[in-house]
Amino acid sequence: MKDQIVVVIGGLSGIGRAVAEQAAAAGARVIAAGRRAVPADWPAHIGAAQLDVTDDGAVQRFFADIGAFDHLVLTSGPVIPSARLAEQEVAAAMAAFNVKFFGQLRAVKYAAPRLRAGGSVTLTSGLLARKAMAGGLVKATMNAAVETMGKTLAKELAPLRVNVVSPGMVETGMWGPLSDADRKAMAQRAGAGLPVGRVGQGDDLAQVYLMLMQNGFMTGTVVDVDGGGLL
Repeated sequence: MKDQIVVVIGGLSGIGRAVAEQAAAAGARVIAAGRRAVPADWPAHIGAAQLDVTDDGAVQRFFADIGAFDHLVLTSGPVIPSARLAEQEVAAAMAAFNVKFFGQLRAVKYAAPRLRAGGSVTLTSGLLARKAMAGGLVKATMNAAVETMGKTLAKELAPLRVNVVSPGMVETGMWGPLSDADRKAMAQRAGAGLPVGRVGQGDDLAQVYLMLMQNGFMTGTVVDVDGGGLL
């Protein structure tokens, strides 16, 4: 990773921040972007910017300003509560798709012409893409769409490599605004039902994103990092 340039969208918190920090530790120059303000404790050696992936023009300008780079990682996603079909607000579903699916599509569209030879794109889906659960309709269809997009783009953009990481339960801010105590309690309950006996941490996922950046023989792949959640 030494001297390579890595862009992480969704990189100011959670899994994306762990990816940004691990890539920087491996020698990459990292630029992280997200819709929130840059955290007060942000590391000085990692670039940071605000970016709304639902704004087509902003995404286009963001990549024009960066210029040529090596790897794109996309971890941004909305917090949307589970809801059965009868209670699901269509507008909320469309807004979630605009971030999770179309946000990743926009980013790849404008980034791909700027990615150097040997570069890669890593998208993010989620466990529910292939594990049906009542109330999970929007999450499931968004994530399934991302996985199909990844496989299609791996052919369309070849030899650029495109892969997808599918996280399971991970202890991050994606669980919404919980107190530390409630977050830990939720993590313990969720982890008890997994074969590994715990939920994931950002660093668990980041290791896989780095592997996909570095392994030049992987493309069109969906990698499950879920503690056995699909079993």
